[in-house]
Amino acid sequence: MASQQDLQELIRLMTIGMRVPMKDALGRIKALQTKNLRSIQQIAEGPLEDVTSAIKDAKAARSLYNACKARLKNPAAQPTAKRPGSSLENSSKRSKQYNDGELINGPEPLSPREIEASFTLPVETDEQIIANTILLTNRAPLVLAFAVELLRYTMPEQPPSSRLSLAQAVVSANSRSKAVSLGIENGPSADEQGWGHGQPRVRVMGREVTVLKRGGYEWKGDEEVADTDKLEKVTTGLDSAASSATIANASQNAKSEAPVNPATRSWTASQPVTLKQSTFIVRSTYITKSSERQSAMQSLFTSIPSLQSASHNAWAYRIRVPTNLFGATTIKEESFDDGEGGCGDFLLKNMREIDAIDTLVVMTRWYGGIMLGPDRWRIMRNCLNDALAEHLRVTGEQAALGGEAVWGLDLEAMRNKSGSTGSSSNRSYEAGVVGMPIHRPEAAKSYLYKSFATRVDNSDGRVTDSAAAEGSTSTSKSTVKKKTVKVLELEKEENVARLLGALRLLFDSWADHLSIGELDRRAWGWYVSVRPEVESGPSGWGAKGQLSLATILALRRKER
Repeated sequence: MASQQDLQELIRLMTIGMRVPMKDALGRIKALQTKNLRSIQQIAEGPLEDVTSAIKDAKAARSLYNACKARLKNPAAQPTAKRPGSSLENSSKRSKQYNDGELINGPEPLSPREIEASFTLPVETDEQIIANTILLTNRAPLVLAFAVELLRYTMPEQPPSSRLSLAQAVVSANSRSKAVSLGIENGPSADEQGWGHGQPRVRVMGREVTVLKRGGYEWKGDEEVADTDKLEKVTTGLDSAASSATIANASQNAKSEAPVNPATRSWTASQPVTLKQSTFIVRSTYITKSSERQSAMQSLFTSIPSLQSASHNAWAYRIRVPTNLFGATTIKEESFDDGEGGCGDFLLKNMREIDAIDTLVVMTRWYGGIMLGPDRWRIMRNCLNDALAEHLRVTGEQAALGGEAVWGLDLEAMRNKSGSTGSSSNRSYEAGVVGMPIHRPEAAKSYLYKSFATRVDNSDGRVTDSAAAEGSTSTSKSTVKKKTVKVLELEKEENVARLLGALRLLFDSWADHLSIGELDRRAWGWYVSVRPEVESGPSGWGAKGQLSLATILALRRKER
């Protein structure tokens, strides 16, 4: 089976090496997969007839077949194009707006996993390499990089394409407000005129952006979903300590309760989800008193003994209790992490979002020995929504409230697109989403790569003007060897990987110690403290400056 890297290499070969528009490239890849041609090697070693029968275009099939053979003979060669990243950006301009949040539609719609694989960004985590790197860039793309990486922690349920779109929305809103403050632009923004009225809003780096729900788009990342009745096989043999604190507590307190027949209590369960050898499952049941929690959990452990081998059995409940004040009631909440830091509060937060009351949930995890980072929150949310959707008998939109994939809406483009069709006063409050312009993830990714083209490795702590200035003419041509397109393309990818790696190390150090809201709030302050120094006023608009990645690493939390 072809790996995600194989898919990315094939996309890269088509879009950059052969200059095929992204939409057409992904459509061809989908067709090739029906013939079990999933990588460059499989295409090159297979018969041309199979490629032709899949693509239905003899000329295009032969061109791809020859390109794959050439690549296989020279694996070190990188696909090139006249302007790196242009095919990604131009394809978004040529493509039509997609209905119902679909990103790319070929002859057959691609799966979310295939779509998101094309938006995976590189990450370098070698601290020594990162610390010795200085980039030359302006401020806007640094905001984009900060927002993209921050969203992995604050909105982990969002797929990579949504993170790019949301991050670009933050850049757009910030750039316009800055332009107005400098006098470069004037007048109210599209947001201020109400063009986003009626649409949901999210907060990223302290700035609210208007979003569009991608109805029906479900992304599960790299985890595997198993059948509930196969959970015993999944968890058998896991070398994990039992969640003794929870089990002992439940057993001890349950002694004072009347015996409970496990068969009399109904539990609903999510599908087990496994990622990097960690398995998650969430169960929910109906309770009306806090005293029922212990007996309910004891009955669960009795009926499913394998839970006692789990690493964590975190729980949370919300019940309605009387206040003895004119018959009024209030909501009582309680949770327990059982070693899974922050899990109890996370469960309660999501239960509040869907107004789950008189409900107890138990999140079980068998730890596989590999840290999952923010991916664990996305998996927990999906499992919780799955369990509660069945328990509360609600459907998609209600069960996934707050967790569905979204696009960042381009309100300025929406206003400009309206043109003379109507004034802002009578157009901005119209409902409907068909044709709403969004911030395209292809354009955001291309912009990110294009903006970090110049790098100086600062191993000795010194930076020369000739190395730091992009396109500098002060250095003699005889002493500077011009870089090839291949080298420039690799350097861009390395630059982005080092920057995102620095940001990931920064956010990783704080993620388990700050709430999501506080992490989002601090992110803007961190950006301000490391952003390139440029001239103040209009003369500094779009100007470039040096960004030392060591300054980002210095912001990491110090272990006490």
